[in-house]
Amino acid sequence: MTKDNPFPKNFLWGTATSSYQIEGAPSVDGKGLSVWDTFSHNKKNIKNGENGDIACDHFNLWEPDLALLNELGVNSYRFSISWPRIFPTGLEKSPNQKGLDFYSRIIDTLLEYGIIPFITLNHWDIPQGLEDRGGWTNRMMSDMFVKYSYYVSKNFGDRVKHWITHNEPWCISHIGYITGHKPPGIKNNWVKSLSAAHHLLLSHGMAIPEIKLNSTNAEVGITLNLSTAIPASPSDEDKVATLFYDDMFNRLFLEPLYNTKYPQSLFDELKIRNAVKDADLNFIQENDLAIIGTRTDFLGVNYYSRGVIRSDQIEESQNLPLDVEMGPVTDFGWEVYPQGIYDLLFRLKKEYNVERIYITENGCSYSDTPNHDKKVVDKRRIEYHYSHLEELRKAIHDGVNCIGYFAWSLMDNFEWAQGFSQRFGLIWVDFDTLERIPKESFFWYRDYINENK
Repeated sequence: MTKDNPFPKNFLWGTATSSYQIEGAPSVDGKGLSVWDTFSHNKKNIKNGENGDIACDHFNLWEPDLALLNELGVNSYRFSISWPRIFPTGLEKSPNQKGLDFYSRIIDTLLEYGIIPFITLNHWDIPQGLEDRGGWTNRMMSDMFVKYSYYVSKNFGDRVKHWITHNEPWCISHIGYITGHKPPGIKNNWVKSLSAAHHLLLSHGMAIPEIKLNSTNAEVGITLNLSTAIPASPSDEDKVATLFYDDMFNRLFLEPLYNTKYPQSLFDELKIRNAVKDADLNFIQENDLAIIGTRTDFLGVNYYSRGVIRSDQIEESQNLPLDVEMGPVTDFGWEVYPQGIYDLLFRLKKEYNVERIYITENGCSYSDTPNHDKKVVDKRRIEYHYSHLEELRKAIHDGVNCIGYFAWSLMDNFEWAQGFSQRFGLIWVDFDTLERIPKESFFWYRDYINENK
């Protein structure tokens, strides 16, 4: 990095995890079932029939894990609260004190290390008791989330000043109700998908004042997984498909948050496809969009790759040939496209006037394993983070107000429907013995942070 082109002085360098992916201990200290406890115990839902009952056993190993985090040299750490540790079924009138105590110990230890805690309130593992009543398709979920947010912020608000309401509502609403690869595992139900997205956004807006009431001088935001997208060919069909992708992946969330409206073009296209009717959208009530548009203090951006979009509305043989030159892919099959993070950030600045941004996730899956010296030489991961950080540095230099970067993830973990087959961590985890081995990328990131503080 050149001296005349630095990251901001108070830039937050961090890494991130989520509760279900690392904690284990699904029924300890009064914790109730989450939707992921239920979903992952249906072996057909998860690769190799795996589940997160143990995961990284962070519930028991959090102290050495935080010691490793401190060794990494970050000044911030993004982690999520398991909702059913606080309200086991979601319906209790008062929170589970043992669940609060677990996270309170983590928060206190982070502060002792001088690491700023970033809390995500909902990283997908909602109480099964609430899912049994319709989950995010039921409007009452917004009230339940506000209650949960109130009690968590009331207990931690004196020490935690950075709050994220939801992580990637697209994954909950689309993958949960269109592709079926996440709870509740429903397929091709656009009405439920849209209502879930709406209630997620509504609960976000409703929770902001409650959190700020309990946490003075706090900043509250939401994290979206966003992507740039281009047509796979010049065909009209691929161009239409790209617009549809942008509507349902990006604009479905950005438009209501920043412009207090939904993208009408998305609803129009879904009507053409006979996926929804006007009457199906009656879950959008008067004043909802004003609540969703409650000012957020920052936008969390999760960026992994770009979208190269091919139409599924025409036979492949009748479409034009693919003409996009693709870059290398990770073990997950995601294209490595660093320029996309620059392009995305400028779109957010120009089209939505987003004033404060954190990169709340950025990372890659590679299956590098320890060698005979117990070293994990993961050069591709280093190259991935370096190339994306360089694009981020350029974006900041060119006027984007990005004030933090959280590498995904601190350690290898349970990667949802992929089980333990995809490794995103800076720390390698032996899921049989639970041994932790920092990878070469861990030490590289530590040095990069030190050079750029």
